[in-house]
Amino acid sequence: MADHVQVVTTTDSEESAAELARGVVEARLGACVQVVPIRSFYVWDGAAQDDPEWQLQIKTSSGRLDVLIGHLKAHHGYDVPEIIVTPIVGGNPDYLTWVDEQTTPASP
Repeated sequence: MADHVQVVTTTDSEESAAELARGVVEARLGACVQVVPIRSFYVWDGAAQDDPEWQLQIKTSSGRLDVLIGHLKAHHGYDVPEIIVTPIVGGNPDYLTWVDEQTTPASP
């Protein structure tokens, strides 16, 4: 896998997106979380849904991925949260170094 990834998840409100994003950054599981309002169409409980959602785009180092996924599952409001991981295969080396610095666990 690549050294860096972008993880995407969605929430049902701007407030829950902000709370989840803040928790990810404060826990040093993601260097940056961008929250974007979107409209989602999907089938849930046998019925077509059309809902506003807020998408979180989380940039992190691959070494923090398993802990990040665990954090998202534990703090997410959905029964089955979307968690999709996309490798970052290139980018600004200075930015990717910053991602590494921000996702390195703090010393005790």
